[in-house]
Amino acid sequence: MPLDARAFWVAAPGRGEIRPAPVADPGPDEVLVRTLYSGISRGTERLVFRGGVPPTQYAAMRAPFQEGEFPGPVKYGYLSVGVVTAGDERLRGQEVFCLYPHQSAYVVPAAAVVPVPEGVPARRAVLAGTVETAVNALWDAAPLVGDRVAVVGAGMVGCCVARLLAGIPGVQVTLYDVDGSRAEVADRLGVGFACAPERVGGCDMVFHASASADGLRLALDLLADEGRVVELSWYGDTPVEVGLGGRFHSARLGIVASQVGRVAPARRARRTPRDRLALALRLLRDPAYEALLTGTSPFEQLPAVASRLADGSLPAVCHTISYSGGG
Repeated sequence: MPLDARAFWVAAPGRGEIRPAPVADPGPDEVLVRTLYSGISRGTERLVFRGGVPPTQYAAMRAPFQEGEFPGPVKYGYLSVGVVTAGDERLRGQEVFCLYPHQSAYVVPAAAVVPVPEGVPARRAVLAGTVETAVNALWDAAPLVGDRVAVVGAGMVGCCVARLLAGIPGVQVTLYDVDGSRAEVADRLGVGFACAPERVGGCDMVFHASASADGLRLALDLLADEGRVVELSWYGDTPVEVGLGGRFHSARLGIVASQVGRVAPARRARRTPRDRLALALRLLRDPAYEALLTGTSPFEQLPAVASRLADGSLPAVCHTISYSGGG
């Protein structure tokens, strides 16, 4: 019998709603997942919510199980954790992570879910997709023991990058953000904190994740000669202006993009996207990531929560959504 699930849709730019989502019984090699929690990837989902995905990027920005089209109506999202209740017997009863939109239950191929390891709470596991992005960024950047590194932007991605960097011996990590309240998050992550535009300079590399032109300019200012900015921000339809005069050429500075859509070239021959995601889930055994979980709301409130995140009235690093059975 079909299951009467519910899903969150961006009905039109700036307006979300919950719609029925009939779910059929799983077929061979499929699983039925009842959702416990989903996480809101604030930067990307805020762009989607306000209709900020440029037409040239509609295909590139599709989520794995997206329905509808940009700018809307569209069902979007990719941080979901639930319990397998039917389908593949090897997975039945297990908590799993899936790159699925905000929906109370869904059927997907068994290969699309990754079991949540023992020791990782379901709510923390929604961060797997973001930690995966951070893992890819470190594979792209290859930081070395003893490096001086800055991370500009203390959102979900920036915080996950900072925590991974903090685990490399001798690396000095400073997390930059204009919001001084993020100092507490940085402290819980075990890294230094500075409010932009405070500058210390001399960094071997800088990870930029603020999605702002000011942040990118700061990232370049923080570099030592021949240093490199690893650009993790996605700006959508917002034009970005950055000066490449001054010391950019004389100091031989660099900017390189890092994006989770493909495994970093340094590991692409030896790691699959599933390997990378499984690694991210194992890394989430680290309780320090609890610092990123700054609020939870029931699924029924998601349209209002999405509006408040978009207009900035709800401050959050990662805001999670709970479903029946998710607490």
